[in-house]
Formats: sequence, C-alpha cells, structure tokens
Amino acid sequence: MITGIDHIAIQVRDFDATVANYETIFGRTPNWRGFSPGGCHAWFQFPGMALDIIGATGTGPQADAARAEIAKYGDAIWGLGLSVPDLDGATRLFERRGLAFLPRHTTRTTNAQGDERAWELAVMKRKSANGVALFLVENKADAAKWPVAPANVAEDAAVNTLDHIVVRTTDPERAVALYGARLGLDLRLDRSNEQWGARQLFFRCGTAVVEVGASLQTPVSAAPDRFGGLAWRVHDPKAAQARIAAAGMDVSEVRQGRKPGTSVFTVRSGTGGVPTLMLAGNAAE
Repeated sequence: MITGIDHIAIQVRDFDATVANYETIFGRTPNWRGFSPGGCHAWFQFPGMALDIIGATGTGPQADAARAEIAKYGDAIWGLGLSVPDLDGATRLFERRGLAFLPRHTTRTTNAQGDERAWELAVMKRKSANGVALFLVENKADAAKWPVAPANVAEDAAVNTLDHIVVRTTDPERAVALYGARLGLDLRLDRSNEQWGARQLFFRCGTAVVEVGASLQTPVSAAPDRFGGLAWRVHDPKAAQARIAAAGMDVSEVRQGRKPGTSVFTVRSGTGGVPTLMLAGNAAE
C-alpha cells in the first residue's frame, strides 16, 4: 500500500537562511516556494521523494500555532510523509490495523505568481505513530510527477537523492510492530552491534530506507520515538565536500563509511537542526 516516501518536512525558525543553506548543501534550487495561512515553505524535489522546509510567517492563529510547534520541538524534522496511491483505502486499512488518524485534509499553497499547489493527506495521531509525526500523502498512479529540483552545480557534486531517514526509539519491538506489521514496510535488516552499542532496523520504503535505531545500553521504555537525521546520496563525495566547505559551511573530511565500499562526510552547520550525512556507495540495504 505504501509506495515510498513522499516528502520529509522540517520546521525552522529562520526560514530564508535555512533555505539558502540547503541550496548550498544540495547544489540545487527549490522547485517551489509557496505561502499558506500562517506559513511559508520551500520544496526540493528528488527522485522518489522531496524535502519540504517550513517556516512561520504573518500573524493569526495559524502563524501562532506554527510558531508554538517550532518553539516546542525546535529546528528539526517535523514529519515523515508516506506515499500511497489511494488515501481513503490506505487510511481504512491502517485503521483496521489499529492506527488512528486526524481528519483527512487538503494542504494548499500559493507562490508569488499566484499559482497553487495542493495535496491530500491524513496525519496519524502521534500516539499511534510512537510519538513522531507520520502522515499519508495521496499520489495516484496516473498523477504527473514533479521534475527533480534543478542543479546549480555539476551533477556529480550535487545531492541526488535520499538514502535513509533515522528514527530513534527506546522500544525496537514496538517499531517492528508499527513499521513492519501495521504499515507493511519491508524489514530488510535487524542487527545488533555491540561495538556501536546499537540495534539497527532497516525498513525499505520505496527507493529509501527508514532506519530505526535503539541503544543497547538504554532499557526498553514507553518513551516516545524521535527523529534522528537524514543521509543523502552524492555521486562524488570529495567534490561535494569541497564545494560545501568552499561556501563556508562546517563539514567533516571524507572518510570510509561503516559499510565496506562507502564514503561519507558530515555536514555540521546550516541543516535546520537535522543531523546530516552525505554518502556514496551502496549503503542502504
């Protein structure tokens, strides 16, 4: 029923600065900059998914609610949107599997030229989603696809897609029940590594992976899950690292990844509070 990740939304205090930073990090220009009551957003489309950066703007109840959300959770990933071809059918199925949703609604935004974008979604109640914001987005099979955000640097030095999103949990079996049994994602790997002090669960979701991590030193508890970071793919990690560093951003050196045959580096600044890894090679299971 779930065909992949539709988009990942991050909420930030300084919208303009964060969008500019991501243009540098990705080497790409947003497909869309839009406005809705109380908010603004910039959309970076990649093959199979998108990143949506959201900020609060103006006055009124919607703006107040957006600012309260950012004040509560800080600059961070707000939610993970999962793509489904039939929103009503998917919602009914997942409700039969014990998940609860807020009422379905349509999100609409308008750009500076007056053009409108709209998408249908259903947000899962946080208790059902183990404490994080998960939502379903309708993408009908015959719907037109958005083009990839245009590169403003050489393609090999630009970010080309998402590899995985990390979710932190204190109860890995609860995560297996949600992402595997209820949402139907394919559990491709369940590995405990004493050296790293962690148990990792890899759930395939379209072209990307939802990686759920749990500390082996932390007792199982009912504490809510939280989003960790994002890992993005690049063709040439040395070129990407040099390009981002030359723009004045704080990045690590390129190093060998944990998985043989991978190279990685970390972006330490400008990411809107989101831990960010760049990688090349076959990392996702």
